[in-house]
Order: sequence, then C-alpha cells, then structure tokens
Amino acid sequence: MPDERIGGSIAVAAAERLTPDTSREVADIVREASVDKTALRIVGASHWLAAGHPVHATRTLDTSGLRGIVEYVPGDLTLTARAGTTLAELADATSVHRQWLPLDPFGDPHGTLGATLATASAGPLGGSIGMPRDMTLGLAFVSGDGVVVQGGGRVVKNVAGFDLVRLTIGAWGTLGVITEATVRLRARPEADETFALELPPERDALSTLLSTIRAASVDLLAAELLSPVCSARAGLGEPGSAQGVLLARVAGNAVAVHHQRSALARLSACEPISPETWARLRASDPQGGTVVRVSRRPSELGRLWSAAMSIPNLDAHATLARGVVRLRLATGDMTSLEAFDPGDRRVFESGMPTQGTPIESTPVSALARRLRDAFDPARILNRGILGEEPS
Repeated sequence: MPDERIGGSIAVAAAERLTPDTSREVADIVREASVDKTALRIVGASHWLAAGHPVHATRTLDTSGLRGIVEYVPGDLTLTARAGTTLAELADATSVHRQWLPLDPFGDPHGTLGATLATASAGPLGGSIGMPRDMTLGLAFVSGDGVVVQGGGRVVKNVAGFDLVRLTIGAWGTLGVITEATVRLRARPEADETFALELPPERDALSTLLSTIRAASVDLLAAELLSPVCSARAGLGEPGSAQGVLLARVAGNAVAVHHQRSALARLSACEPISPETWARLRASDPQGGTVVRVSRRPSELGRLWSAAMSIPNLDAHATLARGVVRLRLATGDMTSLEAFDPGDRRVFESGMPTQGTPIESTPVSALARRLRDAFDPARILNRGILGEEPS
C-alpha cells in the first residue's frame, strides 16, 4: 500500500497573516480571497506546519484569535467553544465540574480545538473513548466561497444531505475553516490509575499477551506500548525488557478499578506509575524529526511491534486498541521503514522523506474532488495539503 502524507508545510512564504477575531471576519476574508482566487493557509497554533505535503499559499489565515467558550452546560455534558480555544483552556474550565474532554492528541496541550478537529488528531484514548468525530456534536465552518455553514449539534439537520460534522473533521481545512464546535464531555471517574506491565521478549509470547489482554475482563481506558527509548523520554527510565513496556490505564469506581488491577497483575508483572506519564508521553515528540504511523488490524499489532523492536534504539510507541505503531525518527532516516511489510499502511505525520527515497503519494479520490467542488470550488483553502489533484 502506498504511503500517505498528511499535513502541509508552506511552500510559498506567506506575505500576509490575517488574524480574525469573529466568524464574520473569517467569512469576509475567505469571500474576498475566493473572488481574487487568493490561496489561504489555515492555521491554529501552527504546530503542524512542518508536516507532509506543501501548501501553496500567499496568505495565512490564523484562527487562534477565535477564542473562548460560547456555552457550557455541565448538566448536559456539552460545551461549545470557538476554534482557537486551546485544549488546555477547555481542561481548566471543565475540571471545576469534574468533567473533561477526552481529546488527547500527541503534542503540545496548547494546541487548538479547531486544529485538533481539522486534523482528526487522536491519542491513546482514541481506541476506547472514541475519535474526534465521535465526540463532536456539531460545528460551524466557513466554506471556500465565504458562506457560514453549520452542521449537527444545535441545528436540526445538515445541509444537502451531507454529514457535515464527519466530513469536515479530518479534512485538514480543505472543505472549510472551522470556527466553532460543540463537543460531548465525560464525567471524571472516581478512580483513575495507570500501571506499567513488563513485556516478554519473544514475539509469539508478546502476541499471546496482547491477545489475552484484549480478551480479559479488563476495560482499559488506554493501553500503549513504549519502546525503551520512548519509555525513557516519557520519564519512566529504561524498562527491563528489550520489547519495552505496556502502559495500561484503568478507570471507574474504586471496586471496579481494584478488580481490573488484580486482573492485570495475573497477566504480567504490574507496577503502579504516575498518571502524569500520559501527559509526558504526549509532549515527548522530538523537535524537528520525522513521525510516521505504521498500521494494520489491531490483531496484527504484535507483528508490527516486533518489527519495530528489531530496529536498534528506535523511538516508538503503539496504541493497542488501534493497531497503530508511531515511529519517531531522526530527520531523513527512512531506513527504519524497511523493517515493515510493504502492505503496512504508512502515514507521515511530520517531516518529509529525503530526496531519492521512493515514497508514493495516495492520489486524491474522485469523491474528495467532488466534495471540494461543492465546498471550495476555487481551491483556495489549504491548497495542496492533501496532495496534488490530477487535472
């Protein structure tokens, strides 16, 4: 399967940075750009600018000024916020009511809600609680011709039969500029504990352990494999096993967590660790490197992880529920990918392959082209971010 690159670095230096404070200002900027056929680079906190395909734009539309919580109803576990509101700000606001928004993308907690939804970024919680699409009830965005569109949430129905929420989340701003979103919250559990499990060195034994954990009566909130290098970067030190360590997070009432802790201890040596380890892991991406996700079905994660651990000193981690191994490589180091099967799906989160490395790009699908025809016919929004379209 060919590699897929996501994100987009600015190919043409943006001569002008536009920083609207309201949705109406966003609409005015986009409408003017549509008339003039001026391409816009859409950014939030600008954390993803070094990723994937170049964006061909002469202006940058910065949504970080669209900040603040519009409505928060703790009794309904719902919150509406503007796109430039950071995940850290949402965490602070909801913690007062012992609630939280379980979006945990890797990277800086000061990333914005809009960018998290536009890139459909997810972390260790994505496999159990759900992906950004599952947590978003509705959103508002400005289409490529400057029209303010609302989908889901506080409106009765979507436009023209489209599920606008699911279409826009993960579209990388190519269908519209997200300006506001309504999300579903969760109540904080009574108990929330994290453990480090020792992994067996043999590949077959590792696959058996992972299968046993999936089948056991343990409801894991998150489960992440860490290589020895990644474990050290997350502040855990070097694990005893060359296969690394498994972080397991369990939550619920005190009795349920006690039973799950006992079940984990019967499967492998199990040590309680600080819950802050998850935050350190999310923030431990090295600066300036290349991040590649390699994935198959979750049942094949044992093979993928063994392939990753055959590479000396590899910095990697993997989400048990999703079958995704995330490699954090030195810039230009594509030789590590040779350890994986050509049929494994590869997605470049950040960094580009070095010149001369034969990396194919997934062509833009006919469906994606038709959607862009409907919402951004002039192709002014993040032009090129999903790859070049055939003429």
